[in-house]
Amino acid sequence: MPRGARRPSTASRALVASLLGAIGVGPLVSDFLFRPIADRHIHNPNWPPHAKFHNAQYIVMSPLVSAVGLRVLFQRDGDAHAHLRQAAALASVAWLGMWGALLFPGTAAVDPEFVADASKPAGLDPQLGLSLIALSGLAGAVTTEAVRARRSSLGR
Repeated sequence: MPRGARRPSTASRALVASLLGAIGVGPLVSDFLFRPIADRHIHNPNWPPHAKFHNAQYIVMSPLVSAVGLRVLFQRDGDAHAHLRQAAALASVAWLGMWGALLFPGTAAVDPEFVADASKPAGLDPQLGLSLIALSGLAGAVTTEAVRARRSSLGR
C-alpha cells in the first residue's frame, strides 16, 4: 500500500466480513436446520435425491467460499483495497448465483407446492430480496472505498 494511502474503513471491512459470515452459515441454518425453510428444501420428501445433492453441495460450498473471502479480506500484506474488492466479489457469488439460476429452464425461486404460502415482500421472493440487499451493501462498500482511495490520492 503506498505511503500515506488510507486503508479501507473499518465499516466497509465489517460489512463485507459480515456478509461473508452470513453466506458461510446461512445456507446451513436455513436449508438444513431451520425446519420451516429446511422442510421446503433438503428435508422435502418430494425432492429427488439429486436435487438434495445440489442443495447439500451449496450448504458445504458456502462456508468454503466464506472462509476464502475472509482470508483474502484480512490479509495483512499487499493492497488492502484490492483485498476488499476481491472479498466482496467472493461474497457476491452466492447472491448473484440465485439470479443466474433463474435463467435456466424449469427453475423457480419457490417450488410449485409452496407458491400459495410464499410471502413476497416488495413483490420478491425473500431470498431474492435478501440478495438485492446484500449486493447493494457490497457494491456500496466497494464504491465508498474507491471514492475514498481516489480522494486520498488527490490529497483531499
